[in-house]
Order: sequence, then structure tokens, then C-alpha cells
Amino acid sequence: MTFWNNKKILVTGGAGFLGSFLLDRLKERGVDAENMKIPRSRDTDLRHWESCVEVVKGIDVVIHLAARVGGIGFNRKYPATLFYDNAIMSIQVMEASRLAGVQKFVAVGTVCAYPKFTPVPFKEEDLWNGYPEETNAPYGLARKMLLVQSQAYRQQYGFNSIFLLPVNLYGPRDNFALESSHVIPALIRKFIEAVQNNKKEVEVWGTGEASREFLYVEDAAEGIILATERYNKSEPVNLGAGFEIKIKDLVELITELTGFHGAISWDTTKPDGQPRRCLDVSRAKKEFGFEAKTDFREGLKKTIEWYKTAGD
Repeated sequence: MTFWNNKKILVTGGAGFLGSFLLDRLKERGVDAENMKIPRSRDTDLRHWESCVEVVKGIDVVIHLAARVGGIGFNRKYPATLFYDNAIMSIQVMEASRLAGVQKFVAVGTVCAYPKFTPVPFKEEDLWNGYPEETNAPYGLARKMLLVQSQAYRQQYGFNSIFLLPVNLYGPRDNFALESSHVIPALIRKFIEAVQNNKKEVEVWGTGEASREFLYVEDAAEGIILATERYNKSEPVNLGAGFEIKIKDLVELITELTGFHGAISWDTTKPDGQPRRCLDVSRAKKEFGFEAKTDFREGLKKTIEWYKTAGD
């Protein structure tokens, strides 16, 4: 707990999905609002160098969450935007942090950085053994450059930067816009709207055979906080729940929890994305004592209830 005493914390992306829960965790750790800086993208464009220089002034710890993200459809439509925005933001924020004398930089990457055919469970040492899945490669590689930069800066400058690799996140406050959302919020919205509108059929992308691992957003926030407090090495660390579920089984679970009783049609002309995703989470437990706590079914229930009351 003493780690946070008298420190000024910058959380880029702090107004976003994961960021909002991270701020909750910081408050629980006793960090006062005046010691947290949460820039909004409409006011602070991190693609511009001057904005990066300004935002890190007087900061002790940077937790870099800011990213342009989306699901498979969004990645297919805007690959160049996703590469440029994510690469330029991250490179500049870390360099500005180094120049400003920031004590610790926490870089949060993405599971999309892993090769398309990584052996399951994904181990951190497999990160460079192939090219990422094509639909999200521009995004995944842009975020992966944070690891290269982080390790290079530690080697040349002694800059204390760490790199975390969270798996797919889900939970309340997620993005439920169908054109840019990830799989769980997209499915929840589709099935709840189908129930509300008495639809007899819902269309789902892909074959349903791909698998994914999902980490509840509150668990992810806790993992980032623990790593910030306790981890100071150059090796990347997975953040996950250590399980995988096929998309067809996920669909069945969400239909049950939303009360949809109609038919499911699979649009197999749409891509599945990466064939399998499941992380080896042993390094996070060993290095900073992180283990996911939230049962997947219970996490889905909480997410569905939140969307029913507060979603679009």
C-alpha cells in the first residue's frame, strides 16, 4: 500500500472501460483524486507530441491504457488507423515519460500480439514465434512495439518500464456498439434486443469453433495494480483467467442467460479470427501474486444486468 504514497499517477485511457475500474482500484489503495491525472482524448490527443509532453509533467507513475480498439469487423475496416494511432501514441507517451523522469511506466499490450498459431496455453516466450492473426495484426503489432520499446529503454536508459499482456476483457461499462464492440458485448446486445423484439433468429459471425479466454474487467484492473506495485522486470507478463471456451459454447451460455429461445444462424463467410486463445498465467502468479477471482458465468450475469439497466 505504501507504494502509492505521495505519488502522482497518470492513467491514459482512464476514462475508458478498463480505465474506469483501474481508477476504482487506485481509490481503494488510498490514491486521492488530486494525485490522479486522467486525460480525455477530446482534450489531449496523444498522437501529438506536445500533448504527450504536457500530460506527463510532474508524474511519478504512468499506466498506459489508451488505445484505439475494436472487434474483428472494426479491425478489418480500419487496419491503418489502428496501426498508426496505437503505435504513435505509445511511442510518444513512453519517450515523453522518460524525458520527464517518470519513475515507473506500465505498458498494457494485448493478446492480439501473439502469433496466429501459438501453442495453447500461450507462454510469454512464444510471443515472437510467428505472425499475428491477419485481421488484428496491425493493432496487435502496434501494441507489441511497446514491449520492444520498453525493453530497449530499460537496457539503454535504465528506465523502469514493464509490459503486460491481458487477454480479452469483458464486464460492465464495456463498449456495446455493434460496429466496434468485441464478441461478448456484441452477443449480449444482439440476444437482449432479439428477446425485446421477439425475434426468432439471431445471426452470429464465424463457425463457432474458435476458442477464447475471457478476463473479467475488475480482475484485470487488480492485476495491473499488483504488477505496478510489485513487478520491475523486462519480461512480458500474461494477465488472464487460465481457461478457454469455444465461441459456440459462449453463444449457448449467453442465450441461456439472456432468455433467448430462438434459432442461431452462423455466417461462416465471416472470419473466426485467431483459432484458439488461452494464456499460461503462471508468471503473473509467481511474480506479483495475481490470480483471477471472478467465475465466468457470474461475470457474464453481472455484465448482462449492467447492460439491461445502463446500456444503450
